[in-house]
Amino acid sequence: MTNAGGSEHVDVVVVGAGLSGIGAGCRLQTECPDRSYLILEAREALGGTWDLFRYPGVRSDSDMFTLGFPFRPWLGEKSLVDGPSILAYLRDTAREHGVDRHIRYGTKVVAADWSTTEARWTLTLRRTEGEVVTDSTMTCDFLYSCAGYYDYDQGHAPAFEGAETFAGRIVHPQFWPEDLDYTGQRVVVIGSGATAVTLVPAMADRAAHVTMLQRTPTWIGVVPGRDRIADWLRAVLPQRAAHRLARTKNILFTVGFYQFCRRRPEAARKLLTGLNTRILRDEAMVHAHLTPSYDPWDQRLCAVPDADLFKALRAGRASIVTDHIDSFVPEGVRLRSGEVLEADVVVTATGLRLLALGGVSASVDGEAVDLARQFVWNGAMITGLPNFALCIGYTNASWTLRADLTSRLVCKVLNHMSRHDYAAVVPRPDRPLAERPLLDLASGYVRRSVAAFPRQGDRRPWQVRQNYLLDAATTLRTRLDRTLVPTARASVHRAAAPDRTSEHASGRTSVPG
Repeated sequence: MTNAGGSEHVDVVVVGAGLSGIGAGCRLQTECPDRSYLILEAREALGGTWDLFRYPGVRSDSDMFTLGFPFRPWLGEKSLVDGPSILAYLRDTAREHGVDRHIRYGTKVVAADWSTTEARWTLTLRRTEGEVVTDSTMTCDFLYSCAGYYDYDQGHAPAFEGAETFAGRIVHPQFWPEDLDYTGQRVVVIGSGATAVTLVPAMADRAAHVTMLQRTPTWIGVVPGRDRIADWLRAVLPQRAAHRLARTKNILFTVGFYQFCRRRPEAARKLLTGLNTRILRDEAMVHAHLTPSYDPWDQRLCAVPDADLFKALRAGRASIVTDHIDSFVPEGVRLRSGEVLEADVVVTATGLRLLALGGVSASVDGEAVDLARQFVWNGAMITGLPNFALCIGYTNASWTLRADLTSRLVCKVLNHMSRHDYAAVVPRPDRPLAERPLLDLASGYVRRSVAAFPRQGDRRPWQVRQNYLLDAATTLRTRLDRTLVPTARASVHRAAAPDRTSEHASGRTSVPG
């Protein structure tokens, strides 16, 4: 559809065609069938994280019964799967539900300005073809950011002294080179997070040796790659019933284990170190390299499927060194202790960078909105930004659990607006809130960037809780009329009412709840 001025207009624009954006499209089609929508994706393919990251062994540390969508059962044999399998699942979901017909690729949303008088967003879009950059605009009534909170254009890359003297090759996992052949080579992986513990066993199969170089240890938990209980359920129950029960089981376990770690940290430390010692059969290694000073879940806990990292360590194909980097030298990495780790390839798995709203510059009536002074309502909408929502997943459980709740809440808000003939709504607290960080983790990648994000408050519905059971029970029961301030459609002045027929509103398919 077009505006009176000739620019394109849709009811809802979703930013990002990754896990969150595909899920949002499915929910919009089912729960808001009268709304046209368009998904704008900066890259040339759907999938987000799972299309971008191509490093060896890339995988999720969340099980597919909870990382997958509740309306589309996971039918694969393994519960913890590799990136290509997740990407195939996303592509199949988008195709089966017709969401792929609503995606516009190669279109980056760089700015969004809300007009109070017209009650709509004007988006600045950027397309880059070779060296040619083209900007255009379009409008929408509601803007939903499903771009996650990572910076896809650049990762965290600390400057290492002497890196330019290194005779080998330095690569970053976020931009894995297709021509890298590390067969028979000595590899040093700098880092100890989820990416590092994935890379080490995957590269150890072909490399001469892989060393994981960490400044401090990370809590690691071994999990089975295949869910035997889910296999049994699928053998005796109908497909959807088995998926629902397996999903429920995994949700209860994840929430229960997280609460155990937070409430009984000493017992959790003892449990994890005991299990890792039993698998590795090397108490000294566990004490020196796998026992952090912080408690479990002060930072994100890394899951290792089928103990693949520990198997590589036991076989001697990989090792862990805990030390600080002094500098790079031509033959490798020199440590503060004086030791030199000889290497042909160094992988800097030093973490990701956070980026609020996917880098979209948000303003209201031409004035930039300071996100750091805003609060998040129900983990979805932001004070100061009318008709705007963002999708952020859990840090202690599958991203999709929270993402799907948020998309359903957005649909509830849109239907609430239609019922009451509201042109706009914006969340506003009834009294001052105590300010807390949006992401309450001590991880370095969070501390480096979280100050630029909106805040959470000290009470519902302004808290971003890391508890799916509580959120599932309360989020969709939120009284919208108590915390969302409306603007009546009758008070809005637009040049012309847009034609509500659009190719983007067609091709809808059913998504069970």
